Amino acid sequence: MISLTFLLKLRGMRRISSACYSGYHFELNEHQKQIQEMARKFAREEVLPKAAYHDKTGEFPWDLVKRAWGLGLMNKGVPPEYGGPGLGIFEACLVAEEIAYGCSGIETAIEANGLGQTPVIIAGNEQQKKKYLGRLIEEPLLCAYGVTEPGTGSDVAAIKTKAVKKGDEYIINGQKMWITNGGVANWYFVLARTDMDPKASTNKAFTGFIVDAKTPGLNAGRKEWNMGQRASDTRGITFEDVVVPKENVLLGEGAGFKIAMGAFDRTRPPVAAGAVGLAQRALDEAAKYSTERKTFGSYLINHQAVAFMLADMAIGVETARLITLKSAWEVDQGRRNTYYASIAKALASDVANKNASDAVQIFGGNGFNGEYPVEKLMRDAKIFQIYEGTSQIQRIIISREILEKIKTGTL
Repeated sequence: MISLTFLLKLRGMRRISSACYSGYHFELNEHQKQIQEMARKFAREEVLPKAAYHDKTGEFPWDLVKRAWGLGLMNKGVPPEYGGPGLGIFEACLVAEEIAYGCSGIETAIEANGLGQTPVIIAGNEQQKKKYLGRLIEEPLLCAYGVTEPGTGSDVAAIKTKAVKKGDEYIINGQKMWITNGGVANWYFVLARTDMDPKASTNKAFTGFIVDAKTPGLNAGRKEWNMGQRASDTRGITFEDVVVPKENVLLGEGAGFKIAMGAFDRTRPPVAAGAVGLAQRALDEAAKYSTERKTFGSYLINHQAVAFMLADMAIGVETARLITLKSAWEVDQGRRNTYYASIAKALASDVANKNASDAVQIFGGNGFNGEYPVEKLMRDAKIFQIYEGTSQIQRIIISREILEKIKTGTL
């Protein structure tokens, strides 16, 4: 299989972007088709056959991560000057959907690198980018995004992890929780409070740090055994007098909250794409089963009750895919896409859960059994409504964006 990096070099392109089209266009260009086909081949031939094994054992899929890295399907947004392909978020969504079709847990393990590295991409200085992004390109290494804490999920402003400056260093103490790639990361983006005044605004109180995983005092907890997406490595991380040099501060003291939130505009579309991939898989499995299983002397698909369920599943997939790609396209144009990214994340997550549940229903008793693929899809789907901003948080963001449009007369 030809690697993505090779394809880019072959055409002498620094960047393959959806921006090459003017106006609305619903056809992928040839380069995007090749990226999609490569990801699809990898997902169907290598990821899907191993999905059940990793779900049952919880073993981290290092072989598939290394394979994805070798094909150029990881670190897609790293700019060419640091060794990456410099792809847009649009292309990242194409890859995410295909891999999640095979296994969303394995896709999360791979795509989490995008979340962890995005703060460095958008806010890192030249030295930080060369060191930490370059490291991910040189070897099949992983990074992680450390914001959530045991008592703080959606309420980021309530973070308790603290970083105290002493000379040219910062001393970090605290805990993070539910950190994807937590036990396998080479380095972390960590958000910590540097202004201890409880009245300090979020735009000044928090600072973003790059922290090497081998730093003394940083300890990853046990791997959590989750309801679904068990191939993903999720852990708690503790910081006990972890010393971080000031050179590892992103953008400057007090800029952390803005960086952390800004990253989501770029990472939520690929998460939505992963949900679309799972939803498409659920539809495909259910549709296939409905043409093989007979009840009352006829195939399931010939019963209107089942046929309409399949139709609704298809409606969900197609609409979720469209808004997901639109949200990605918007940010690739250099525009703020918060509104569209939240709509995509909320809709695609809900569609994934509905489709997975409907697939189980169509399979009947077999759908409730672990020997069939759809019960795993149902377990895997739930987290899409929770991580990278719950579906409720997305609706808060969307409603605030609507209010802002009314205030500014842009609605």
